[in-house]
Amino acid sequence: MVAQLMGSWIFYRRSMPSWDVKSPMAGMRVFPAKEDAMSMTDEAESGAPQTGCPCCRTAGEHRTPESEEPERERLNRKWNEILQETRVAQTGVQILFGFLLSVAFTAHFHRLETFDHVVYVITVILGASATGALIAPVSIHRLLSGQRMKDHIVIVAGRLMVFGMVLLALTIGGTLLLLLHVVVPSLLAELLVGGVMLWFAVCWYGLPAWLRRRSARDDQA
Repeated sequence: MVAQLMGSWIFYRRSMPSWDVKSPMAGMRVFPAKEDAMSMTDEAESGAPQTGCPCCRTAGEHRTPESEEPERERLNRKWNEILQETRVAQTGVQILFGFLLSVAFTAHFHRLETFDHVVYVITVILGASATGALIAPVSIHRLLSGQRMKDHIVIVAGRLMVFGMVLLALTIGGTLLLLLHVVVPSLLAELLVGGVMLWFAVCWYGLPAWLRRRSARDDQA
């Protein structure tokens, strides 16, 4: 019986791998994945910088604050805003200018007084000038595209927009004066047009100036 037990023990020892030999498997940890996960969790809780692929990190770590907007993105945003504003202004001036061009071919136009003819000519010139100023940013951008001059283009386009809006307001005022001078007495027509132009000045220029001044006061407070 003792001989059988000894034989079984010797057979068992021979079947086991020898740990005395320098095997690449010797000394390995049994559960490395669990230990690595625990160490990564501890590192995240301790606030230490994590290593690894940047693509696996959250997008919030690479988010740029609005106050640090890149120059190229700021110029693109301003240019897109100018284009949207130009589309709105161009629609109004084109419709108005088309109406003015059709007035000269009506039968009643030749029976108007000299004052009305002068107002009509001035109004048509103002409408054409407003159309040119409001379409100019598109032409400038097309001719200078790829020249790395977008900062200058944005500045010039903004000024042309303001100038075009002034011309558009004057065109509307001249058109109203031409129409009202035919329908109502001259003095009343001039007073009505003056009131409308004052309203335009308040809405288009007075209100933005007031909002800018109010924002400056809020920033100082």
